[in-house]
Amino acid sequence: MINNKKVMAIIPARGGSKRLPRKNVLPLKGKPLIGWTIEAAQQSKYIDTVFVSTDDQEIAEVAKQFGVDVPELRPEYLASDIATTQSVIFYTLETFGKDVDVALILQPTSPLRTAKHIDEAIEMLINKNAESIVSVTPCEHPPQWANTLPSDGSMGEFLRPEAFQRSQDLGEPYRLNGAIYVYDTIQLKERGEMLYTDKTFAYVMENKKSVDIDTQLDFEYAEFLIRK
Repeated sequence: MINNKKVMAIIPARGGSKRLPRKNVLPLKGKPLIGWTIEAAQQSKYIDTVFVSTDDQEIAEVAKQFGVDVPELRPEYLASDIATTQSVIFYTLETFGKDVDVALILQPTSPLRTAKHIDEAIEMLINKNAESIVSVTPCEHPPQWANTLPSDGSMGEFLRPEAFQRSQDLGEPYRLNGAIYVYDTIQLKERGEMLYTDKTFAYVMENKKSVDIDTQLDFEYAEFLIRK
């Protein structure tokens, strides 16, 4: 709780993963991947409730081993590949968090995000009287160097004019890192959707804490950083 506001962390964890099968329960330095996020949430000064939303019985059992009650598996319409995180969050708040004032989305694929990061993002929401806080990290490479390719692979129009400017003249670019999303639930419900507004603020995290696991290479990199 913070400023008498009840805080809930929602950890959305589907069982299906095409690029890295069963990633949410794979052992990362001896601990299931989702366990890193559960423990970070449990160590927060402000989070009152940790809730795991899953369609998978094995994930539910792992969450229970970490002391998290999982009252149900997701309804079928929220368990498909086309179900959105937004629909899962609104369902969870309506069903299990009607009295929640601050809601966090903590994806289990960000194991290096800590309780300190979580608490600082929650404090930012309160101090800025924000609608939402979203974590970002500096881009590893200038985004001006990236573009889509046509079917024939031609690079004739690959570089846009701004790509030829000096990087120091463009300012430091940031990207979403997927680690932390914090919402004022009253304003979230009033809007009825998750939008970035002028009252959404960035919480900046360093690159080495921003690993988002989607592939085997991501997983191995995270393990390397943890062991290092």
